[in-house]
Amino acid sequence: MDKRAAGILMPITSLPSEYGIGCFSKSAYDFVDWLKEAGQSYWQILPLGPTSYGDSPYQSFSTFAGNPYFIDLEAFVKAGYLEESDCENCDWGGSESYVDYEKIYNSRFRLLRKAFENYDCEGDLSYQKFINENAAWLEDYSLYMAIKDSLNGISWIEWPKELKNREKDALAEAGEKLAKEVGFYCFQQYCFFKQWTELKTYANEKGVEIIGDVPIYVAFDSADAWAQPELFQFDENNLPVGVAGCPPDAFSATGQLWGNPLYDWEYHKKTGYAWWTRRMANCMKLYDVVRIDHFRGFDEYYSIPYGDKTAEFGHWEKGPGMDLFRTLEKNLGKLDVIAEDLGLLTDSVIEMVEESGFPGMKVLQFAFDENEDSPYLTHRYERNCIVYTGTHDNETTRGWFRNLSQHDRNFAKAYIGCEGKHETAAVWSLIRAAMSSVADRCVIPVQDYLCLGNEARINEPSTLGDNWKWRMKKGQLNENKQVKCDVAFVPVGGTYTMDFKEAASLINEIKPKIAIPIHYGSIVGTEQDAIDFIRLLHPEIKGIILMKK
Repeated sequence: MDKRAAGILMPITSLPSEYGIGCFSKSAYDFVDWLKEAGQSYWQILPLGPTSYGDSPYQSFSTFAGNPYFIDLEAFVKAGYLEESDCENCDWGGSESYVDYEKIYNSRFRLLRKAFENYDCEGDLSYQKFINENAAWLEDYSLYMAIKDSLNGISWIEWPKELKNREKDALAEAGEKLAKEVGFYCFQQYCFFKQWTELKTYANEKGVEIIGDVPIYVAFDSADAWAQPELFQFDENNLPVGVAGCPPDAFSATGQLWGNPLYDWEYHKKTGYAWWTRRMANCMKLYDVVRIDHFRGFDEYYSIPYGDKTAEFGHWEKGPGMDLFRTLEKNLGKLDVIAEDLGLLTDSVIEMVEESGFPGMKVLQFAFDENEDSPYLTHRYERNCIVYTGTHDNETTRGWFRNLSQHDRNFAKAYIGCEGKHETAAVWSLIRAAMSSVADRCVIPVQDYLCLGNEARINEPSTLGDNWKWRMKKGQLNENKQVKCDVAFVPVGGTYTMDFKEAASLINEIKPKIAIPIHYGSIVGTEQDAIDFIRLLHPEIKGIILMKK
């Protein structure tokens, strides 16, 4: 890094859209324009792969393919593949703030299929070029998805034996029988990569670089696992010997059971890490900077017996370590990588991160706990790191402040210099602390700039059903957040309410003509709280005490 720079974490799914989910539409280009205007150098996103059960971008049907939900339908209308009414007549869900994945799935694939039927694949030389250049993964992925659809979406491990085991004749027969469906999935990928390349080029021209996200593991129910079982620790029936996760800790008594198949690192080493080289080469085309999730897993990985219902009985095994990254650098040159090195780190992990030279991550929400000696406190940073207020797995900063224990809240407020101020000011103080640190790069979730609570949280780890849904409303970035009022009634008692300092800080921001303190002098607080509140008001605000002893 030649200079310090800042960016914003904003999933593609969370962009405003007329069609139920964020995509590569005009709103994405508008967001890039906003980033440039705001002086931001980075746009960090989540994985771009097609999502499977649970809608998590970290559980994808392919590590190489793109999510068809992100394809801009307006581009199809302009090209004549769809009518505007086709899009308008679909049910995208009733919420402007949350994605309804069931309705998105039903509506979007119907429109994508209609666009495909109106598209001349054979006559488009750029399409044919894409097919040829990406055949190494595209053929397997498209056939995999076509077979999966023909079998009502069941996992490949439940397919007929000849298809599960990729018998040559069976694959040829399936390819011939499902040729149109295979073409449909190839079409989706062509559109995805064409539109994403155009958006990324636009961002780069505006001085904005894309930070992509690469999960360390692939999903078991994926084209990757089906097409190349030799890459993984599978038995003779292509079932995993062990699966990935994390051991029990203070946050989870039974650990985290992710269920991803584990790599056969001996095989990867014997092949010169050919698959990983291909994977990272693809990532470096898609993104400017690559964040590798769960970096610790390259040093040691946690293996849980396949079939276990919890992560309690797993064990640690040795990963490839720096051998992998030295090979990648030899094959691909210097990589711009961020190492997700969060959680409990061993000495060997720390040494590996240091040897790699990759910047690690610092999350400010992890800094404030009872021991008050966290490595995430800003005064302990070195320059070669990326600082965040929180990530997609954390609460929003406003929600986090609300849920802190009194001790940790007091410590946090004292450290970031916002004693006596309300939670909005605390959010901005935490952002300021991140920006003021020595970290080379600072990335803030967009929800924190909007001062949103946990209603805008992206993901709560180890839960299903209510994640990856939040969307930003159209125009929300440019809304005037200033509250305007003539008379404000404000609690000052300090028990179950703001105290007089916090209340005064809030009112001085809102700037009403008249401020009247309430909730004091009976069950909670005293008349002195009201007097002190009035004393702290801006001279232009008239404070009136209605209740006196």
